[in-house]
Amino acid sequence: MNKKRKPIIGILLFFLIAISLNCKEKTADEAMDQPAILVEKEIPEYFLLRPEVEKAYGYSHAVKIGNEIKVSGAVSMDDEGNPTGIGDMDQQMKNCYSDLEKVLSHYGCTFDDVVVENVFTTDMPKFLEVAAYRNEIYKKQFPTGSWLGVKELALPEFLIEIELEVHK
Repeated sequence: MNKKRKPIIGILLFFLIAISLNCKEKTADEAMDQPAILVEKEIPEYFLLRPEVEKAYGYSHAVKIGNEIKVSGAVSMDDEGNPTGIGDMDQQMKNCYSDLEKVLSHYGCTFDDVVVENVFTTDMPKFLEVAAYRNEIYKKQFPTGSWLGVKELALPEFLIEIELEVHK
């Protein structure tokens, strides 16, 4: 073998042995010396805006897990679950945002914390006529989301339903 190659092969062999010694798996004793990483389980916090109505229909108005809050679609109804603002898209939208504000307040949030807003409506042209009202709701920035025209909502009197996702 060439005399110049012997030192290079020796150096490479030295580095391969050193690397293999550093890459060995930890023994059980070595692993126990390492601090344990504990992940705390986040408990969902449910909120019922109208407990009797929500229990009757089988849903929770909102649930918070960690920094995320999912808010069920708000519709225009009274505390007994009866539709309000019948035939009036503008009033129904205002009633939805009023209920959504109550849910946000429960969690110490505002509309500034909303990251997703999905609007479902049975009459998109009427909704578009009054959609500028959202400028009074979202003063800093608008959230992401979708506006969806649907055939019907839970009750025939409902013209609009608004659901939110919040990050706090």
